[in-house]
Amino acid sequence: MTDLNALSYTDEHEWIAADGDTVTIGITDYAADKLGDVVFVELPAVGTEITAGSVVGEIESTKSVGELYAPVAGTVVEINDAVVDDPSLVNAEPFAGGWLIKVSVAAGALDGLMDRDAYVALTEG
Repeated sequence: MTDLNALSYTDEHEWIAADGDTVTIGITDYAADKLGDVVFVELPAVGTEITAGSVVGEIESTKSVGELYAPVAGTVVEINDAVVDDPSLVNAEPFAGGWLIKVSVAAGALDGLMDRDAYVALTEG
C-alpha cells in the first residue's frame, strides 16, 4: 500500500509521488469518490511539455466531466495505458493502479504543494 503521508497534494485533489527527478501523478480517493464511477480518461501524449496549473487531460464520470490539471511543470515520460483502457481503476485503486501520468521534473518542482495533514484539513473543512 502507498504511504499517503509520503505524497504531496494539490487543492485540485491530485497526489504526487516523487522518485528522483520523476513524479507520478494521480487523483485522490476524495476526488474519485466525488466524481463517481469514472468511465473515460484522456491523458497527454508522452513527450508533452506541461506547465503547472495547465489542463493536461480529462476525466469523465457518470456524474460529470472534470479537467486534469498539471500540479508541476515538466515533460510527460509515461502515461498509464491501463487507466485509459479501464477507467474504473481510478475509483478502485486511486493511489496505486489508478495513477495517471509520470513527469520528469526539475529540482524544487514540489515546493508549495501540501502535505497529507494539510490536504486532510482541506477536504474535511
